[in-house]
Amino acid sequence: MQHLDDATRTELEAAAFRRLLRHLDEHKEVQNIDLMILADFCRNCLSKWLVAAADEHGADLDYEAARDYVYGMPYSEWKARYQQEATPQQIAAFEARQAAKQEQKKE
Repeated sequence: MQHLDDATRTELEAAAFRRLLRHLDEHKEVQNIDLMILADFCRNCLSKWLVAAADEHGADLDYEAARDYVYGMPYSEWKARYQQEATPQQIAAFEARQAAKQEQKKE
């Protein structure tokens, strides 16, 4: 993508991000813990990254507003409707992922 001008590249990146949000919205069955286990990020991470990007650009965006955007509704509503209790297997997989990350940092 180096051959693209900055404005076009930014537009394409923004479009891809919006498509990622639509994809996550279309797959509410994918739980945040599943995303954390497999990809080491979740919807809340995306919200935090949006806030960080806003801060870098001097824009005012708080975490709750960012979560509303990422989740497509207030987080409390999404959580009540779609978030399931993590299974023992999910918790174990998440803990194993976190432990592996700590081991990598030591190397």
